[in-house]
Amino acid sequence: MKKIVVLTGAGISAESGIKTFRDSDGLWENHRIEDVATPEAWAINPALVLDFYNQRRAQLLGVQPNDGHKALVDLEKNYDVHIVTQNVDDLHERAGSTQVLHLHGELRKVRSERHPDLVFQWDKDLHLGDQCPRGAQLRPHIVWFGEAVPMLEPAAGLASEADIFIIVGTSLQVYPAASLMIYASPHIPFYYVDPRPQVNFELSRMPNLTIVAEPASTGVRKVVSQLLDA
Repeated sequence: MKKIVVLTGAGISAESGIKTFRDSDGLWENHRIEDVATPEAWAINPALVLDFYNQRRAQLLGVQPNDGHKALVDLEKNYDVHIVTQNVDDLHERAGSTQVLHLHGELRKVRSERHPDLVFQWDKDLHLGDQCPRGAQLRPHIVWFGEAVPMLEPAAGLASEADIFIIVGTSLQVYPAASLMIYASPHIPFYYVDPRPQVNFELSRMPNLTIVAEPASTGVRKVVSQLLDA
């Protein structure tokens, strides 16, 4: 069975009602990224950081997967599908995808500040004073700017084994995720689905690139239909 690796970004979840990472004014939900998504922000004002992610978590619980997420599930009928997502939501899993790797963490999980291997499912608000069993403060299970991306190596391994590579809803400007395709064979088919595609240097070197300049809800379905009919 051929292996398909799918790299997804904020655009696939935008149609479910989750705002993209940065709005046109450079803010994320009216906050500067530096104030809510860095280790420095956590050190300076952890209450603000927790409130920000509490709001994002509550928002996530009120939305549903869209047709873009659902179309990717259908690929599993004929292919070994691995989704590598830059998103911290769980909409891929809720749609039914069975193999999802989160590069930047997961909003519905928290982890110990001092013991990062202690990770817990968390669907309520997180507060200062909420501790892991070993007595350390819990923090969002999110990879912040300036932190290492521990799942990049497994993602690169998947990319190196891909027979087909699909990119959905990402500007390909946030590294290292934007360079993930360099680990794949340059001769395999690449599909890039985005209403405003921005082909970066790495992707521009792929000779078998198909661009579908549409939102995920329609563009992914077109790609999936083509692959299932192949």
